[in-house]
Amino acid sequence: MRIVEAVKSLFGFESVVPNSQQSEKSYSPMREAYGTTIDADEDSWRPLTGDTKRDLSPITQKRMREMAHYLWETNLLGNRLVELPLAYILGEGVKLHCDDDETQKTLNRFWKDPINQMNIKLPKKARELAINGEQCWPTFVNEHTGHVRLGYLDPAVIETVVVDPDNEEQPIGIVTCKDRKGVARRYKVIVNGPEDIFTQRTQAIRETFDTGEAFYFTINDLSNGKRGRSDLLAQADWLDGYDEFLFGELDRARFERAFIWDITLKGATEAEVQAKAKTIHSPNPGSARVHNDSEEWNAVGPTLNGADSQDKAGLFRNHVLGGGTIPEHWFGGGGDVNRAVGAEMGEPTFKMFSMRQQTLKHILECLGVYVIRQKSLAEKSREPDLEAPENMIEAIFPEMTAKDTSKYAAALQQVVVGSYLAVEKGLITKETAIKIINAIAGRLGVEIDADKELAAVEKLASEIKDDDVFNDPQFDDPKSDEVAPANQAA
Repeated sequence: MRIVEAVKSLFGFESVVPNSQQSEKSYSPMREAYGTTIDADEDSWRPLTGDTKRDLSPITQKRMREMAHYLWETNLLGNRLVELPLAYILGEGVKLHCDDDETQKTLNRFWKDPINQMNIKLPKKARELAINGEQCWPTFVNEHTGHVRLGYLDPAVIETVVVDPDNEEQPIGIVTCKDRKGVARRYKVIVNGPEDIFTQRTQAIRETFDTGEAFYFTINDLSNGKRGRSDLLAQADWLDGYDEFLFGELDRARFERAFIWDITLKGATEAEVQAKAKTIHSPNPGSARVHNDSEEWNAVGPTLNGADSQDKAGLFRNHVLGGGTIPEHWFGGGGDVNRAVGAEMGEPTFKMFSMRQQTLKHILECLGVYVIRQKSLAEKSREPDLEAPENMIEAIFPEMTAKDTSKYAAALQQVVVGSYLAVEKGLITKETAIKIINAIAGRLGVEIDADKELAAVEKLASEIKDDDVFNDPQFDDPKSDEVAPANQAA
């Protein structure tokens, strides 16, 4: 009875046991429980607001990588969407540069290391970045010299990316899937700086990643996303559909070449037709066929109405290319394009390529800074001054296209004349004039520092002026006493 009373009290029921103070027929009132109806699939719904997950599910992430690799290998259009930007960005080679000779030697040693081989491996790493949407490179550092070598961790074995609890945008660790022995590796994500740039809580978490250090870079992600996305993710279904369409057109072309012999027997009964069908054979090419006027032979081919296939193929192809910001004429489709229009159509494409180039530039410069840091930590046991000129590293990329300098050269002449007249009229200063000239000179690949250039010009003008002053050597020579009075008299 106590258990029953406890249960009823828990759910809000009042006692229904007769009260000893009341009559046997008097009972306490019972209140019914009240609730709302809950749908059977309520647990499958999620609110539109308050959801901060910006990553694909692990299964979808794996499927994305598999599809991207498959499309890159087997789909011509998918392959070009990856390879074309690579060719423009890295086609002429890349190098890390520093003005300091010693630092440059360190960078060259890292770049040309027989394990690193960056000239060969950089295009592969950039290609896989586009296909997988992420790259993870463990590092191996010589404790005595600080020399750095890069490894490779396949994104398929990454189980979890751990982010800073105080800054969801910053990854701090990589946890891999367990191997056959049930062991998972834990890599600390490299951040070029001392550990005290993180909070104490974050530092404590990073200490648990004891396998080693690794670079981790992502593309096509959001600020609070942990994993990257492939360049082919959005186009995957359309690329596959385009391939299916082309294979269908291949079958259509095969069927269009097929034909049958249509034989008409005039005035024949059904029995005669069946009897003739058993004895008739298709003639061999070049053979003779003899029959009377009651028998008629015709070669009949299919009419599949495939004249609009090219338009449909162009529609599907342009839909995919447009998603990749690639002009139609870059993939064999001329369209209504001439040379002038084609040059203008390329600008959005090169803007997108330039964005990817900036990403690769950041990645390479991070590698260079890490190389310098490890050398300083090994030799001097301290962090280097990354703001010092000898530690300023730049990744130099080639020009993506050959510029048409003729129009800039013509504009430069007009700008120089206009700036000179403006300075003469007192409308602008010389510094502003040089900045205006630099705006055009920069298009030609020449950058001008207005302050330094003006100081150099004024110094040169002063030297020329001093050289133009005529000094008679006879006045300067104290031994020419006889000639001096004559000159004075003159």
